[in-house]
Amino acid sequence: MRAIVVAEPGGIEKLVVTDVPLPKVRPGWVRIRVKAFGVNESEVTTRKGLSSPDVTLPRVPGIECVGVVDEAPADSGLRPGQQVATMMGGMGRSFDGAYAQYTLVPVDQVIPFDSDLPWETLGALPEMCQTAYGSLSTGLDLRPGQTLLIRGGTSTVGLTAAAMAKDLGATVLSTTRRLERKETLRAFGVDHPIVDDGEIARAVREIFPDGVDAALELVGSCDLHDTLRSVRVHGTVCFTGALSDTWTIQDFSPLGYIPNGVRLTAYGGAASDLPADVFAHQLRAISEGRLKVSVAKVYQGLESVREAQTDLEAGVTPGKHVVVLG
Repeated sequence: MRAIVVAEPGGIEKLVVTDVPLPKVRPGWVRIRVKAFGVNESEVTTRKGLSSPDVTLPRVPGIECVGVVDEAPADSGLRPGQQVATMMGGMGRSFDGAYAQYTLVPVDQVIPFDSDLPWETLGALPEMCQTAYGSLSTGLDLRPGQTLLIRGGTSTVGLTAAAMAKDLGATVLSTTRRLERKETLRAFGVDHPIVDDGEIARAVREIFPDGVDAALELVGSCDLHDTLRSVRVHGTVCFTGALSDTWTIQDFSPLGYIPNGVRLTAYGGAASDLPADVFAHQLRAISEGRLKVSVAKVYQGLESVREAQTDLEAGVTPGKHVVVLG
């Protein structure tokens, strides 16, 4: 089969289309014929050699994909030709991932589904749906009627979380650093777009004087203190992402950093955090137009991955960059 292999760290030229052996199915693993996959920041990090020690080279990158079952163990409950999604769990990091015609993944991180949506739409969904849903449910326990602040709102997870929260019945505030992207936020259901100049707590409290019920932090620890100050007493902040690449807080002391009575949680889940029935609900909502999908651009074939990663790094267009295979 053909796959993209990163043999050593470096620039975009290190994404090399190569002929590699078809992975053999073994107990507890499923082989998927890849139909489409999203291109993610973590894959750029892998290519540059900046990932954590669990990432080894040479490696086929790609932390997510959608496709059809090619071969599965008899006791897996999966059948050849069945539509499936998969993501995370070491995929594209400690074992070969989605930048390939076929990928082999553990059966417990495979989500079966049935949808008439096009592959370019489906390919945008696994990682961002799982992360957004897990953050809102496990991280924040968000309820209908509550108020939600999303810090880093024009990211793929931010836009997806906004759409999901509106579908749930929440009131959504969301931030962008670019004035011209306020309308993008509104298009995804955001009630109160806020231009982020580094401090937004005052702007949030001008809208909701007591603070919001919940906040999703996607920018990183550099903005976390200000996000915490935007939340009401007994409200919750969930730290999920670090678009700024700032994950830690130097000399952290909870007293003085976390406001009295505000709760701080985190989310960094896996495929098992997106149950098949929840994913099915999301697919129906997309089909019915209730849930908007953020796709920046669609690319064709493995040869286009270099272009996709280049466009992702440029950050010109918000949304998911999706590669479709024939």
